[in-house]
Amino acid sequence: MNFDDFRRRADAVRSLPLESVLLARDAVRDRRDRRKWHTEQGPLSVTGPKFMNWHGSQNGGGAIDLVMHLAGVDCRTAVVWLEQHLAAGLLAASRAAGSEATAPERPHTIRLPVPNGRMLGRVRRYLTECRRLAPSLIEPLIQAGRLYADRWGNAVFLLVAGKAQRPVGAELRGTGPRVWRGLAPGTRKDSGYFWIGAKGSREIVLCESAIDAMSCFQLYPQYICTSTAGVRSNPLWLPGLLAHGYELHCGFDADGPGDAAAARMMTLYPAIHRLQPPAHDWNDALAAKR
Repeated sequence: MNFDDFRRRADAVRSLPLESVLLARDAVRDRRDRRKWHTEQGPLSVTGPKFMNWHGSQNGGGAIDLVMHLAGVDCRTAVVWLEQHLAAGLLAASRAAGSEATAPERPHTIRLPVPNGRMLGRVRRYLTECRRLAPSLIEPLIQAGRLYADRWGNAVFLLVAGKAQRPVGAELRGTGPRVWRGLAPGTRKDSGYFWIGAKGSREIVLCESAIDAMSCFQLYPQYICTSTAGVRSNPLWLPGLLAHGYELHCGFDADGPGDAAAARMMTLYPAIHRLQPPAHDWNDALAAKR
């Protein structure tokens, strides 16, 4: 993608309504203040094309900025995400208005980070020392290729689908002093998920991240624990798990966005039960216990 091509694609999605972006990322509008939304990065306010996250003292304007803030990704990744999730609506609106605008290009295929064995020690230290995860959980995932390090030392957690465990993307977590998380370009979160769990278990806990899923499993090894890669109340793969007879528990964070998304999920699927972490999230609960 050259610069002119990228600029054209960015211009095509930058003016998408912020409310559409928030709904696509499973944010929940506040019942009392229509400008306030509960998001994966905490509460923020929206006024036209501008937004403000009061807890993080961060603001911005436009759909691209909003996705970068919510998902913790760079500009190019944000543009691709908007094309994947909202471009169809943009094209339909353009056609309805008689616009001659060119449709955005088809999103690129998944581009998983290349494994870097020299950075694997850094990822191991981060997960064991900073996140208090047991090596007995980490090593089988590494041996199976479902957890590895990229060249920047990020931890890469594969999202997989089907019996063949086909990769459909990856969660990325920074292991340095700055808190950072993101997704591999082209990741299809609705096609699969990261998971860890007891073989043969029929109970699944839905967590917000791969690290939370691993933490939950370390605390409750009788479960299968999965990541929804963000606060999402209705991932497309969810009905399939219910149809296969699994008992599902929503283990989202014990905060406003987590509780709101859990309530929405249980409204959509009454068979799902809430399993709230005993701390803010499952990794906090694990750290408090050790």
